[in-house]
Amino acid sequence: MTVGASVTRIEDPPLVTGAARFVADLNFARQLHMRVVRAQQAHGKIVSIDAAEALALPGVVAVWTAADISELPPIDFREGPIPELAVFRQPVLAKERVRYVGEPVAVVFADSDYVAEDAADLILVEIDELPVLLDAAAAPAAFPGAASSEATVITQGYGDVDAVFATAPHIVALDLSVGRHTGVPLETRGAIGVYDAARDVLQLHGAAKVPHKNREALARLFGRSLQAMHLFEYHVGGGFGVRGEIYPEDILVCLAAMRLGRPVKWIEDRREHLMATNHSRQQRHQIRAAVDGEGRILAMDDNFFHDQGAYLRTHGVRVPHMTAGILPGPYRIPAYRATARVRLTNKTPCATYRGPGRYESTFVRERLIDAVAMQLGLDPVEVRRRNMITSAEMPYDRPLQALGEEISYDSGDYAGLMDKVLAKAGWPAMKAETARRRAAGEMVGVGIAMFVEKAGLGPTDGVKIAVEPGGHVEVITGGASVGQGFETVIAQICAGALGVDYQKVRVVHGQTNRIEHGIGAHASRATVMTGSATHVGALKVRAKALAAAAKLLQKTPDELDIVAGVIVQRGNPAGPSISLGDIAKRLGPGSKLLEPGQNPGLAEEGWFNVDHQVYPYGMHIAQVRVDGATGGVHIERYVAAFDIGRAVNPMLVEGQIVGSFTQGLGGALLEEFRYSETGEPLAVTFADYLLPSLHDVPQVEVQLYEDAPSPRNPLGIKGGGESGITGVGAALAAAVDDALQRPGAITELPITPQRLKDILNAAT
Repeated sequence: MTVGASVTRIEDPPLVTGAARFVADLNFARQLHMRVVRAQQAHGKIVSIDAAEALALPGVVAVWTAADISELPPIDFREGPIPELAVFRQPVLAKERVRYVGEPVAVVFADSDYVAEDAADLILVEIDELPVLLDAAAAPAAFPGAASSEATVITQGYGDVDAVFATAPHIVALDLSVGRHTGVPLETRGAIGVYDAARDVLQLHGAAKVPHKNREALARLFGRSLQAMHLFEYHVGGGFGVRGEIYPEDILVCLAAMRLGRPVKWIEDRREHLMATNHSRQQRHQIRAAVDGEGRILAMDDNFFHDQGAYLRTHGVRVPHMTAGILPGPYRIPAYRATARVRLTNKTPCATYRGPGRYESTFVRERLIDAVAMQLGLDPVEVRRRNMITSAEMPYDRPLQALGEEISYDSGDYAGLMDKVLAKAGWPAMKAETARRRAAGEMVGVGIAMFVEKAGLGPTDGVKIAVEPGGHVEVITGGASVGQGFETVIAQICAGALGVDYQKVRVVHGQTNRIEHGIGAHASRATVMTGSATHVGALKVRAKALAAAAKLLQKTPDELDIVAGVIVQRGNPAGPSISLGDIAKRLGPGSKLLEPGQNPGLAEEGWFNVDHQVYPYGMHIAQVRVDGATGGVHIERYVAAFDIGRAVNPMLVEGQIVGSFTQGLGGALLEEFRYSETGEPLAVTFADYLLPSLHDVPQVEVQLYEDAPSPRNPLGIKGGGESGITGVGAALAAAVDDALQRPGAITELPITPQRLKDILNAAT
C-alpha cells in the first residue's frame, strides 16, 4: 500500500546533487538588475530624492520613485478589495512619507547587480523625521486618511460573558506577550519579471506558496487578463508563510519588464529580508477566566493588542481574526469573548508565519490553564482533563470563525491522546525525577501544552491526471511545493489509487499556464485538498482504464485489477494483461474504445470540495534545565505528539514536526526583533537575530497517532505542517516555571537569558 508508507522523497535528487534551480539560478538574455533604496527612518516626511549621481553612473538604465509609478494603486489584499481597510494598504513605493525602516523609497535598474547596488548607494533621500509609535498597546496615533492607527477592532465570541464573571467563584487574570519574529528560509525572496511582447504575456518567475492567487491579484493590478499573466515556481528554499505573498518588489519587476522591454531580476539580501519581509507574532493579551471550585472554566475573556506594523499587507487581518477564533483550543468554554485591537506601528508590517494565530493563542491559553491550576491548588493535567471536549461530542461546532469558516471540529479524542502521551513519556517518573533533582539544588522542570490545529483550507481544489503512452503518469496541480515533500505525497496518493509505482508519477506544480485553478500550499492544506483531489482524479483514470481494458480482454471491469501499472485479471495475474501505457495509446482520438462523450486519452480531472476545514490536534511535553548564572534554558527532553488522522507518509510528517519544532524553539527562547526608541531595528543580521543552532535543538521524540481519521475527505487525512511549532512556547514556559518553582513567572516570549536573569534576580 503506497499511502501510509514512509517511502523516500522523489524531489530530492536535484536538491542533493546541486542540480536544483532556484530563482537566483535563473537568468534571461539582456536582463536588468533591480536594487531597492529603503528608508533609514521609521517615520518621516519625504522632502527630496536626488538620483542625479546614480543616473550618471555607466550601466544605470532607470531610477524610479513614487512619482514614476503614480498609476499603481496600493498593494491589495489577497482575497480582493476590503473597502474599510483600504486606506491602510502599503504603496508600492513610499509616497510623501515613510512609515518603517526598510520601506521601499526608490528603485534602480542597471545592467549588473553590482552597478545597481552602487547606484542605490548614490541616491540621496532627505526625510524630516516624525514621532514614532512602537507600542501597539499605547494610544493610537494619527494615520493619513484614517481616524487613527487602530485599523480595526475584531470581536468574536458567544454567551453572556459579563454575567458569568459577575457571579464566578474564582477569576484568574494574566497579562501575556508574544514577541515579534519571522520565518527565515534558506532562500531569500527573489523575483524576475519577463514581458513577451510578441504574445503580450507578462511572466513572474520566482513564485511560491500561492501562485494562482497572486496571478489573479497581479492581473487585477495591471488590468490584464489571466491568460496574459503567468507565474512560475522553481525550487523553493523554504516558505514558512512569509514567502510567496505579493510584495512591492514583485510588482516593480513586472512593471519594469513591460516598461523597459527587458527582463528584470531582483534577489533579496539577508539584511533586507530581516527588515522588509513580513514579520509576525507580536501580540499582548490581557486575558481572564471565570472558573468554579473544581477548576472548570465557566467563561473566558481576552482583550489583545495585535502589533501589525506600518501597513496591512496581503493577508489583511487574518492573523488576529484567527487568533480570536482558535483561542479556546481543545477545551469546553461555555461563554467566550475575544477582542482584537489591530494597531499600526512604525515597524515592518506583519502577516503570517508558520502556525499563525495558533502559536500565539496556544501560549496564552495554556498559560491561563496553568494559572487556574496554580490558583486553585490543582494538578495542571487534571484541570485540562476536566475542561476537555470529549470524543462523544464530536463533531463539535463553535460559533467562531477561522479563515472565514465557522469552526467545526471534525473528530478527536483529546483526553485519550493526553493519556497515551503521558503514559508513553513516563510522566509520573519525569515529575518525580525533576523533583528529586530540584531538591539537590538543580533548576529543572517539566511542562505540557495541548492544542488543536486547523488544516485543509478549502473550498475546492482540482488536478489533471494523464497516463502517458510510455506508462508514466503526470499530475498537474495548482498546489505549491515549499520543501514539505509535496511531490512525494501527491505521487503516493495518485499511485495508491491508480495502481502504479509512485516513482513513475511526475507531479507538475507552480505553473499557472498548465492549470487554471489552484490555491497553493498554505494553511496546512496541500495534503488534504490537493491530495483528495488527486485521489478522486486517479480513481476516475483507473475506472476509464479498466473499462477500456475490459473490452479488449473480454471481461467486466470488476474482474480486473491494476498492479504495478499493468491491468490483470483478479485471481489470475499470470493471465492475459495489458499495461496502462498501452491503454493510453489505444485511447487516442477516434478510438472505438472511448465511451460516448469521453475525451481522448487516458486522462481525467479530479475535483474535491469541502464545507469545513479539518482539525488535527496534539500535545507537547518539555523538560528543561535553567542555568542560574547565565539565565540560559537547556532542553533536556522534548516530546511532540500529534494525531494526524491518517499519515500519507509518516516519515515526512515526523520531519515536518521536528522542523517546525525548531522554529517554535527559536520564537520561544531566541528570536526577537527589537527596536530603538527612534524605531531603528536592532536585529538585521544573524549576529543580533539569533536562530537555533544544532547545539540548541534536542532529539525530539515524535509520537504520531492516527486514532481520529477525518470524516471530511476520502482518505481521512489532516494536515501536519504546523503541528510541531504550535505548542512549543507554551510547553517551554510551563517547564521553566516548574524549574524555578515560581508558577506564572513566564509571561512573555521569547524567554531570553536577560529576561530570565531579571526574574531570578527579582526572586533573591
